[in-house]
Amino acid sequence: MTILLPPTLTTRAAQSTLNALFTDRSLLLGMKAMQDELGDIFSLSFPGFKATVMSGPEAAHFTYVKARHNLYWRTEDDPVTGLLRHGLLVEDGDSHDHLRRDVMPSLHRQRVIEYIPTFLKRTSQVCETWNLDQPLDMLVEMRRIALLILMDTLFDVDMTPDLDRMWKVIIRTLKFISPGVWLVWRDIPRPGFSRELHKLDNYLYELIDERRTKKRPGDDLLTHLINIGMDNNLIRDQLLTLLIAGHDTSTALLAWAIYSLASNPQILGQAQAEVDSVLGGQSPDYSLIGGLIYLDQVIKETLRLYPPIHVSNRRVMEDIEFHGYRIPAGGRLMFSIYLTHHDKKNWQDPERFDPQRFAPGIKYPPYVFVPFGGGPRNCIGASFAQDEAKVILAWLLQHYNFTLLQSSVRLYMGATLEPRPGVLVRVSPRR
Repeated sequence: MTILLPPTLTTRAAQSTLNALFTDRSLLLGMKAMQDELGDIFSLSFPGFKATVMSGPEAAHFTYVKARHNLYWRTEDDPVTGLLRHGLLVEDGDSHDHLRRDVMPSLHRQRVIEYIPTFLKRTSQVCETWNLDQPLDMLVEMRRIALLILMDTLFDVDMTPDLDRMWKVIIRTLKFISPGVWLVWRDIPRPGFSRELHKLDNYLYELIDERRTKKRPGDDLLTHLINIGMDNNLIRDQLLTLLIAGHDTSTALLAWAIYSLASNPQILGQAQAEVDSVLGGQSPDYSLIGGLIYLDQVIKETLRLYPPIHVSNRRVMEDIEFHGYRIPAGGRLMFSIYLTHHDKKNWQDPERFDPQRFAPGIKYPPYVFVPFGGGPRNCIGASFAQDEAKVILAWLLQHYNFTLLQSSVRLYMGATLEPRPGVLVRVSPRR
């Protein structure tokens, strides 16, 4: 059998892609146009950048399981690697496995249950600052909640006094690792980042030094990493990895969920009715949130339509074959979660927000729905993210109504998939 290279852009595919880019200002929709023209596997080739793009359940299994030993996460000249250094997310092989074992206890499902009071405390804290006479941007407000929660639960740090001071630093750091010209021009000058990245480093090292000095008891992740003998630099790498990856994915999920609910008043009403019925005025603790079946469907449909991590990016170590195509060593393999979740071969009317897709009893083939990846390196924070989202959304729906103040948003490929320019809503208390 002849093994071919994946198809490349034709004139027609290029025109469709450009139309999508100019009309919707979204690279993701441009890639959707490429998929429509070229199929579920195609190649991108630019000076300094070569990638094979794949989508669909078979490609997911291939990426996450079958070919995983030939696909590396780490790319030395990538800004993500430069930022995270030896963080869990950019390590491979034994190094990754050891770090995952060190971090996993703090993110285990049983441990996440213990965090629920903190989820509620920090959500209430942020909501108490809201001026309900003014429109509110839920992308900003959910980021505030997610940052406070992550720092409190995993590091036992109250970030409240530092939130305003560190806000610009964190946003700048996210921009540093967001897709951009650096993908094809690795040596491009990037002024304006060094100072902010240095501030974030100083902040994390100060937290580590303070915890070592005080030697206070605790079972949070920061204390655990110190107690097992990890050095300051490697601890910094894990803290930064979890701070960036952990809070930004939750921010995107929560902002998209509120956008989707506010865009569909009937679905919002059904979710609020379930919250009222199941909680009965009580706080959404662990004994109750299991009964929020419809809200769970809302979260899953949000993850399908707007997966925060929309692409799995790997470095190809040696030539591999998939469905008669050769994927050459040295380039990238980009498995598109977004395209897989929007494929009409797997989802009826895929662009419509419909929580009933995930109603009890409905089953889908493996690897059709992969918001947290799959295989041995699936997202370590999957349980944390889903329980956090359910608790926060239940509390918000219990206390507030949300009215959308903008006709639409666009998909923005930052460090995660964000709604731009934000999610502007009118918030009113429920009577």
